Amino acid sequence: MSASQLSVIFFLQMFVILAACRLVGLAARRVGQPQVVGEMVAGVLLGPSLLGLLAPGVQRELFPPESLKVLFVTAQLGIGLYMFFVGIEFDTEVFRRQARSAAAVSLAGMLVPFALGAALAPWLQRTPGLFGDTVRPHEAALFLGAAIAITAFPMLARIIYERGLTGTPLGTLSLAAGAMGDAVAWCVLAVVLASFGGGVMVAVKAIGGGVLYTGLMLTVGRRWLARLGAAAEQEGRLTPAMLSTCLMLLMLGAWASDAAGIHAVFGGFLLGVAMPRGRLTRELQRDLEPFTAVFLLPMFFTYSGLNTRLDMVNNLELLGLALVVLAASCLGKFGACWAAARATGADQRLALAVGALMNARGMMELILLNIGLQRGIIQAPLFSILVLMAVVTTLMASPVFELVYGRHARAEGKLRTKPVADD
Repeated sequence: MSASQLSVIFFLQMFVILAACRLVGLAARRVGQPQVVGEMVAGVLLGPSLLGLLAPGVQRELFPPESLKVLFVTAQLGIGLYMFFVGIEFDTEVFRRQARSAAAVSLAGMLVPFALGAALAPWLQRTPGLFGDTVRPHEAALFLGAAIAITAFPMLARIIYERGLTGTPLGTLSLAAGAMGDAVAWCVLAVVLASFGGGVMVAVKAIGGGVLYTGLMLTVGRRWLARLGAAAEQEGRLTPAMLSTCLMLLMLGAWASDAAGIHAVFGGFLLGVAMPRGRLTRELQRDLEPFTAVFLLPMFFTYSGLNTRLDMVNNLELLGLALVVLAASCLGKFGACWAAARATGADQRLALAVGALMNARGMMELILLNIGLQRGIIQAPLFSILVLMAVVTTLMASPVFELVYGRHARAEGKLRTKPVADD
């Protein structure tokens, strides 16, 4: 496919993606789900799970394999930029006050579901066609543990934004715990890939590079960025040079974290955390955040959905396995995060809300699963089982949150409704 043909198909893809995300997003909000959940479902519907079943020829013409590389790159740009704005709104003072709770929730939310996933792995390995033929028991245990333990960090951030929880103790605690837990999950995945033939340096680079990047960004980077913030205050506006500098730093940060092996979203998020609050960040949000949420972010969900096949769970045995995996995932994540929040001083409603939010897997799960499928660690049936778990736990997050926290907090005036960018 030539460059001009790719250009033509890209514009048509964007029309379909934006229209599907708008329509499904509106439908999701009518039934009490956040816009972002509708976008996630729209991405799956555009893939082989629905459009590919109903009109396979149309689906192939609309999303030919050659075009997916372009879609992948723009999807990574969208999620990296979005997480940059999530980092900007991350309240570091609230985080410092809640660091003990965040660490406890993150640790419990990783260890308990990880242990359950690792315990399920030997049983699942006895079923042919779930794991790759050359996967050893410890590799299966590590991968399944990471898959069940991971939280949908970008999805969590969008739900928190849409529910008006940004900057609140609940929102900050959940985001901090989600960021810590997902960083650990990516390091575990790096260990799996290293043992599966990637070499020990894959794990060393991911863990060492992630720690180094975080340390530099929150020390030297923060001091340097403070000068940029001061210049914006002195100038009284965000100049084109400042905007260009911020975007260059975002690209560099996303590259550094992606090259280390812990995904570009963490580079964007940490840069946002390190940014000085004031005119610089306010005008960056005003100029770029609506475009990011409305135009770029749907590409991330669609690209992931194009690799998802829910139709693979097509017999009673696989459905039974899927139900066991789903039960272990919910019990491990929701239960452990609730217990950790309670143990560190949260009241019952707040602890239940943390558990509900942390239980969502979403698209970070799909990214991890696609890596496992591409590397031959898992096969298509287990991929589909875990995708089904990711979709169900994400759909559960909002109604369970409303049941245990949202309606009570709203009645007491403790929960504001923040208009989303695509309203």
